[in-house]
Amino acid sequence: MATWRRDGRLTGSQRLLCAGLAGAFSLSLTAPLELATVLAQVGMARGHSQGLWATGRRVWLAEGPRALWKGNGVACLRLFPCSMVQLAAYRKFVVLFMDDLGHISQWSSIVAGSLAGMVSMIVTYPTDLIKTRLIVQNMLEPSYRGLSHAFSTIYHQEGFLALYRGVSLTVLGAVPFSAGSLLVYMNLEKIWNGPRDRFSHLQNFANVCLAAAVSQTLSFPFDTVKRKMQAQSPYLPHHGGVDVHFSGAVDCFRQIVKTQGVLGLWSGLTANLLKNGYILSPLTYKLTPGVDQSLKPQELRELKKFVKPRRLESKKPTL
Repeated sequence: MATWRRDGRLTGSQRLLCAGLAGAFSLSLTAPLELATVLAQVGMARGHSQGLWATGRRVWLAEGPRALWKGNGVACLRLFPCSMVQLAAYRKFVVLFMDDLGHISQWSSIVAGSLAGMVSMIVTYPTDLIKTRLIVQNMLEPSYRGLSHAFSTIYHQEGFLALYRGVSLTVLGAVPFSAGSLLVYMNLEKIWNGPRDRFSHLQNFANVCLAAAVSQTLSFPFDTVKRKMQAQSPYLPHHGGVDVHFSGAVDCFRQIVKTQGVLGLWSGLTANLLKNGYILSPLTYKLTPGVDQSLKPQELRELKKFVKPRRLESKKPTL
């Protein structure tokens, strides 16, 4: 069982600011890996020497060192709205799934985290599409000069729905992602041959890395198709650099397998795993000694909507 934690030592704005700064720093640090991942997924690395070093060197020589951080500014800007939506959605889903004592099962916790991530991705999806467009374009001959120019250009040239091209793959990809996380967490005690509450910090770190690797590997084909759909545009040189021509998500899957084989769906997986080696799991929420973690009045009112009043009278929902 996992438990909802609220650390009263930091305000909501302080937590959001800390998370945003930490996220911006990690994104900037791993931006070249994100560049290599997207270029491999779109297919712009085909016909050239592949690999992280070869891709980075080719971009550096062709467009300059700043090109290794293409799209990183947009990725950092979308952190704050994405984090706000995800945290708000996660709190709502946790309240919906937890019992009157504030406990939530492993499966419900994973589902709550996945649903919250899905909601935040859908709300901020246009910025993710623009980030992909900025990565695949040539900085020396740019089609888009920045976030606002890209948004305006795509909207006027391709229509509003073009900003959400491939969003269905985000929803579909959440299914294998959640399944992979659940598969790992259900077998942790078997893997380490010991009770979960006695895991060391190193074991917990390894658990999260393993869960991230398994879940991302299972959902990566959906992400690959999504990137190709985001990059493809008749208004961009070479149709955005996409290596296959398709008419929709299903046809894109078919064309990738036909031209590159099944493994083509996992192009760029190595760089992606290196970039996302550590993620925060919703199951890492634990009670912190010496910190007031009781439900706030507003949280208690929300909780009462989903549980029977007579159960609340017999058991005080303290966390």
